[in-house]
Amino acid sequence: LTIEPGLYVRPSEKVPSAFWNIGIRIEDNAVVTADGCELLSRGVPVEPDAIEALMRA
Repeated sequence: LTIEPGLYVRPSEKVPSAFWNIGIRIEDNAVVTADGCELLSRGVPVEPDAIEALMRA
């Protein structure tokens, strides 16, 4: 099961063109069983600074 909130930027006069047609998604992956679920992506960074640090690594 994937849970995917996201932000998708479309061209607009109100948005700088550098950000047009990009998407940002932070996903969680979970295994669902008869006894409940286990979040597989619990240790993945979600804060902007932590994501950028991971991308630079």
